[in-house]
Amino acid sequence: MNVSRTILSLACLMTAASAMAQDKVLNIYSARHYPSDEAMYSEFTKATGIKINRVDADDAGILARLKAEGAASPADVILLVDAARLWRAEVDGLFLPIKSKVLQDAIPANLRAKPADNGGTAWFGLSTRARVIVYDKLKFSKPDVDSYEKLADPKFKGSLCIRSGSHPYNLSLFGAMTEHLGPQKTEVWLKGLVDNMARSPKGGDTDQIRGVASGECGVALTNTYYLARLMRSTVPADKALTEKIAVVFPNQASWGTHMNVAGGAVARHAKNSGNAVQFLEYLASPAAQNHFANGNNEWPAAKGVSFDNPALKAMTGGSFKSELLPISAVGMNQIKVQQMLDRVGFK
Repeated sequence: MNVSRTILSLACLMTAASAMAQDKVLNIYSARHYPSDEAMYSEFTKATGIKINRVDADDAGILARLKAEGAASPADVILLVDAARLWRAEVDGLFLPIKSKVLQDAIPANLRAKPADNGGTAWFGLSTRARVIVYDKLKFSKPDVDSYEKLADPKFKGSLCIRSGSHPYNLSLFGAMTEHLGPQKTEVWLKGLVDNMARSPKGGDTDQIRGVASGECGVALTNTYYLARLMRSTVPADKALTEKIAVVFPNQASWGTHMNVAGGAVARHAKNSGNAVQFLEYLASPAAQNHFANGNNEWPAAKGVSFDNPALKAMTGGSFKSELLPISAVGMNQIKVQQMLDRVGFK
């Protein structure tokens, strides 16, 4: 009898130990591929004892994997780098709406999902990226390009370099323009962009910046963190490149510069949901927000966070007016925008 009790006690201890071990694990599916993020993961583990297992892929790959895995998915936290993809995942039921006073207090309402039926929030923006215009300062001046609308002006015919219209960064900007201008005027504007292209859309944002510096094009769109990387580079060629161009934060006299988000959510079938919430709350802390700003040249999403990134400060001269549209509304326009792009021939 005593032997049976001993075996039972050992079994209970093993089960408890297994549960405690599980409690110290967090499985992340991440579309963030930035070396600077490693410091955040290390800090979180050091502070909490929670071991992080990470799977890296792009936004589309992560969403496809979550759908395929269903309830068997090991994912606890999902990190994506575009508003439209966050919205899409929410609509597809891939996120678990959560209640967190820490996140509600830290992240502005326009940078998170609308409240779910249970009062929870499906996802939170954790860092932001401004979509700005870079231009050849020998050919154009700031007043020429101080709004997104002006990029469709015939004066820029043969001058615009831009990546694919279907890339999430552009889809989100175009979704925002649809909110501001309405569908009809936005489609006319998109046709103007096509008419002004210096070449067919190709490459990433850094390629568009290089196109302006080389003289291949006169104006281009880019997210600020690509430009900041070049500005902070120790490579002489990168420094020389940035001296040939200028940057403008568009629409300062109207609705403000378009902001996209990188954000996070708890996976619908998270096995370690408590750890997941704790991790997202950490990402909204001043320490993590400074990693986003100083390590990867992103703007903090949390309220009242100060940072010291010389490139970001040099771009703006200190501050700028940002767009305050709800990010969720921008995501909702993506299907409508894609149909417009098809009609105007914007590949």
